[in-house]
Amino acid sequence: MPEQLVFAMEVFLNGLMAGVLYALVALGFVLIYKASGIFNFAQGVMALFAAMTLVGIQKGQVPFAHLINAMLGTHIHHFGWHIHSFIAILLTVGVMILLAWAVQKVVFKHLVGQEPIILFMATIGLAYFLEGFADLMWNSEIKKLDVCMTANACLPQGINIPIDEFTYGIFGYGFFIDNLDITATIVAIILVAALVIFSQYTKQGRAMRAVADDHQAALSVGISLNFIWVLVWSVAGFVALVAGIMWGAKSGVQFSLSLIALKALPVLMLGGFTSIPGAIVGGLIIGVGEKLFEFAIGPMVGGATENWFAYVLALIFLVFRPQGLFGEKIIERV
Repeated sequence: MPEQLVFAMEVFLNGLMAGVLYALVALGFVLIYKASGIFNFAQGVMALFAAMTLVGIQKGQVPFAHLINAMLGTHIHHFGWHIHSFIAILLTVGVMILLAWAVQKVVFKHLVGQEPIILFMATIGLAYFLEGFADLMWNSEIKKLDVCMTANACLPQGINIPIDEFTYGIFGYGFFIDNLDITATIVAIILVAALVIFSQYTKQGRAMRAVADDHQAALSVGISLNFIWVLVWSVAGFVALVAGIMWGAKSGVQFSLSLIALKALPVLMLGGFTSIPGAIVGGLIIGVGEKLFEFAIGPMVGGATENWFAYVLALIFLVFRPQGLFGEKIIERV
């Protein structure tokens, strides 16, 4: 088999893995948009906030330590203990639920029935607030994220040896596939299956879709808008936590983590803003497309095509199929 074809196969597989990580972030966007009609610009910052909170709880870091020390003249930064990853994750889920309640109570409770652009602007303000709040709460240092259930069962990273040996035996060249990317793929499959079942076959899922169609109509049939929005933002917060764990473990917990939301936008445009499976398919297309394009065309145009390929592809979709591959085609009669 030609050497270039073997390299292309490795690039393809790595593109699939990268696409899954993009899709994990896009899932949070889809959930909130599908259930409330709000495009949540703050989803990337929610992933950052969740990851920073998880690290802070794990390491026993004192929240708002710098502010407390500045006000009281103390020098306290840690409680002096470390918390097991499983317990830390549960506590972080609790924090994200509390955040969902606060967002609904303070912001969106007062915006029922408002135009979508007003709701969108509210999420932009929420994104900048959360970014500053996370900085104040946990400080802005780059943090290493390790998730371990036992001393010998941590979130796997590094090359997958069985795949490397298997591909070497067939092609004479071992494929570098990251164990973390494989784990993210498995987690994404489980999440998508659970979310599809929840949204399609549960009473709460149907209520979420009703709220998205018409806030006032949902209220008129007895659906609690407050409860549904807290539920939606809680689920999106959990998805943000999963995405934050995967991205944080891969590249460290740092403020650039919030920028992954920008890469999720082309994913949504391809898959459709209202489709959970579409978020996965769109992520895979973007991941594979940008890797293969960089591999085949990048050297001819000076490289760095991964920075813009996804947005150009999204632009093409907006021109010819604005609802995306799986999105609902909306026809308004006037």
